[in-house]
Amino acid sequence: MKLVIIIPAYNEEKTIVQVISAIPKAMRGVEQIQVVVVDDGSTDRTRELAEQAGARVFRHPENKGVGSAFGSGLREALKLGADLIVNIDADGQFDPADIPELIEPILKGDTDFTTATRFADKSLIPKMPITKKYGNFMVRSIINFLTGKKFTDVSCGFRAYTRETALKLNLFGSFTYTQETFLNLVEKGVRIKEVPLKVRGEREFGESRVANNLLRYGLKSGSIILLALRDLKPLSFFGWIGSTVSLLGAGIFVFVFVHWLLTGMTTPYKSLILVASVFLILGFLLIVMALIADMLGRIRKNQDEILFILRDQYFRKLEKDQDENSKN
Repeated sequence: MKLVIIIPAYNEEKTIVQVISAIPKAMRGVEQIQVVVVDDGSTDRTRELAEQAGARVFRHPENKGVGSAFGSGLREALKLGADLIVNIDADGQFDPADIPELIEPILKGDTDFTTATRFADKSLIPKMPITKKYGNFMVRSIINFLTGKKFTDVSCGFRAYTRETALKLNLFGSFTYTQETFLNLVEKGVRIKEVPLKVRGEREFGESRVANNLLRYGLKSGSIILLALRDLKPLSFFGWIGSTVSLLGAGIFVFVFVHWLLTGMTTPYKSLILVASVFLILGFLLIVMALIADMLGRIRKNQDEILFILRDQYFRKLEKDQDENSKN
């Protein structure tokens, strides 16, 4: 069992060595451990210090965002032949000593994906600004509503993935990846388990590059969730919009019709007949679009399966070639 630990980092020279050094050198059920730091265009000594600490460093020439850094980390881990992948932040908010506890459910075969939760155990809830707690609650509520699940924390970045789960992930958000991951994996039937762990509520140094501006975080995360919902559940996405518009048009038409029955006239609401007609036509077109999008969604699911197989074959061949080159 090979474990690859990926650490997305951007200007984390004050904490990167501490995080890497705290990673356990041996873990039960794991034969090989490798650390990959994804330097997301840092302008400080993050890359230099990470390499000195013994990590393999993959560098973005410019800052692309946590979501992009995470994606690069996954690909690097798969190239290295990882059977198990752990993602941990570089800011020191998570304790690397908790990695064995995080991966234990996967090693036992109980789940395919584990994620640390800060809110399942009340005794472990970290101190953080009330605005961040409220933000976490709102995002969690939205994800739970969309997935029909009861997660307690969907924004924590301390997570573990089986190789198969990593191959199934198909994410598009460059700003963040945390909530989109839940939507993507739930839709694909991946087993998910939350692991209560103690987490520092606030960074010791600097500001979070994801949640340092709550309005920006909310808008960007919301757009990622909305686009993911469009792709994963197109019938619901367009169907609800089409039904709402159609009902609005029908309501306006009924209002004018009742007024006509009572007064024998459509004035002063005659213009609303045109408005109702537009809404009814638009709603009908949106419902038709929902059916077409659902058909395309079925094709996308088949493409996801093909992509999974191709990725699996590609990374296995790459691993095999690397082994042969190392022997030569």
